Amino acid sequence: MKPELLLPAGSVEAFFAAIEGGADAVYLGLNNFNARGRASNFSLSQLGSLLYHANKNNVKMYLTLNTVVKNEELPELLDILFVISKSNISAVIIQDWGVYYLIKKYFPQIKIHASTQMANHNSAGAMFSEKHGFERIILARELLLNELQEIKQKSNIQLEIFVHGALCYSFSGMCLFSSYIGGHGANRGLCTQPCRRFYLSENKNDTIFSLKDQQLLEYISELTKIGITSIKVEGRMKSAEYVYRVAKAYRMIIDHPEKVDEAANILKMDLSREKTSFFVGKDIGNAITSNPATGKLLGKIISTSKDNFTFNSEIKLNMGNRIRIHSGKGEIRGAVKLKKFESGKNNKIIVWQTNHKVVVGDLVFLSELRDKKFTLKLEEKTGTYIQSMPAFQRSKILKQLKFTNNKGNQENFVRIDSIKWLNKIWIKNIDNVILNLPKREWSELKTDSPFIQKNSRKFIIELPKFIPENSLEFYKDLCLKFASNNLKTFMISHISQKEILPKNTRILTNENVYIFNDAAIAFLQSENINSYVYPLENEITNLYKSNDRNGIVPLYFHPQLFLSRVPVKTGEDFIIDDRDEKFQKNVRDGLTVIVPEAAISLLQYKKELQKNGFHKWLIDLSSVKPSKNIYNTIMKRFMNSEQIQPSTTFNFKKGLK
Repeated sequence: MKPELLLPAGSVEAFFAAIEGGADAVYLGLNNFNARGRASNFSLSQLGSLLYHANKNNVKMYLTLNTVVKNEELPELLDILFVISKSNISAVIIQDWGVYYLIKKYFPQIKIHASTQMANHNSAGAMFSEKHGFERIILARELLLNELQEIKQKSNIQLEIFVHGALCYSFSGMCLFSSYIGGHGANRGLCTQPCRRFYLSENKNDTIFSLKDQQLLEYISELTKIGITSIKVEGRMKSAEYVYRVAKAYRMIIDHPEKVDEAANILKMDLSREKTSFFVGKDIGNAITSNPATGKLLGKIISTSKDNFTFNSEIKLNMGNRIRIHSGKGEIRGAVKLKKFESGKNNKIIVWQTNHKVVVGDLVFLSELRDKKFTLKLEEKTGTYIQSMPAFQRSKILKQLKFTNNKGNQENFVRIDSIKWLNKIWIKNIDNVILNLPKREWSELKTDSPFIQKNSRKFIIELPKFIPENSLEFYKDLCLKFASNNLKTFMISHISQKEILPKNTRILTNENVYIFNDAAIAFLQSENINSYVYPLENEITNLYKSNDRNGIVPLYFHPQLFLSRVPVKTGEDFIIDDRDEKFQKNVRDGLTVIVPEAAISLLQYKKELQKNGFHKWLIDLSSVKPSKNIYNTIMKRFMNSEQIQPSTTFNFKKGLK
């Protein structure tokens, strides 16, 4: 059976380009709650017209509601879900477990797909999603072909994968870098692409995290044999001509597998970055690009004057083409629409343009061909769509998101990432010790030792954020071993990890299971989760607007800004950004982890948080070298509600956009 060809529609023009290019389905976002907040997107009033044209062309339409939602945004979210429930949208793509909870409880007629930001990467995730009523999951981009095959064999849920377009360095849904450097959360749809920036390492500036664009054209036949339901093209920020060209190429290869060369020739002018087959093609070692810019490189500027600049190019240019000029360091100088230019001898191109400052050595890229036009306007066909949910109905739902808050004793949780910490901490003043160990160290933990057994109720076994398919049995057996040795409390990094835990265990979720709102907390409670860590990038106002006070507040930690399966080609353990901030590189269980050198300290807010009803605290010693002095200093500041330096406060006070 042929896979569905799924194309992005970030604008009206791209929507019609996708249909004309041969899409079986399109995905698009509304103005709010979608992971491409900087795309043009669509209003609710345009929804009727979009659906009319999609249905007319026998094209499915999926709506992206794939950001995490703040508490103050829940009323608006309910209005949108109410409108969607009255429509014939094929499915909604979601990330937030609160959105899931509201849909399943109040709008069960809406079909749901799990966004790639939900980070499903193994058969446990597939089976959990299937049990919980998802029609489809969009798998992480970092999976090998044999892993895709095994997940398909073990589950019946529809599988969707990205086959073309931009790649994030970090696992989607697990990147905090943009949020860290400016409060623009990737999980809020506002990523500022820090992986495309230059970083200083080994005495040179380089784009050490910038990935090439994915292209899996040659693997479509194999993906079809595996039984992948949908192949997806990234690009809601891309132009209509990009969408059309890529659609044509993949439509051709789906319908005529023998036309690989012809389809590949079409993609030569998709005007994106150089290409990689990434994990599917085992092209990981060559996946980093030295040129983060999109567009086809034409050449370098060789001369300038007051009213023109000259560069060499072997590619023929036409009137109306757009070019973009970058400095040698990657900064965009500006874009130019070719209205007046000359093609001279030796491939010289002279552009008559006085509006942009350019210098010799700047790079010139072809950014748009503009050789085909698509419909730009969308007539409104709202039909019977209602713009908001009846107020009484919305109020009733929100009132149900109330919790019984435990006003119990203060409880601290200390996370350690090495067995060496056990000789440095004083367990008598710790209520809970979270063991977050690398895979090789678990065998070194003597669970039958008197020390472990005496304090067995204090220890929490934490599972990693990424468990590849071939490690599922290892962690399943490990959890069974611990449970049989009286270590029966587990902290999971993905809600689907419940699938590999023994029965009759106590389960907590860590900060990787996002709970930005009360609906997400209600979902966790419905799953019998004992407690949960609030998101690291959370802000104090969102925390206070929650009805819940039973979660664990992170007070000291080094956030994982990048978590990647792609190695970094630098021998140094530290990198420096263009603001002279230092970041630490760690490699653990085959994954690259980037954390800031300076810790996040919210210890100084503990008393204020206590007054507001919070009573559970996380002290995370991961990425800190085991030391009694450091431990004693942090715990003293914790007891006295004092900040520790050097440190920052992340988004806690400045806010998350």
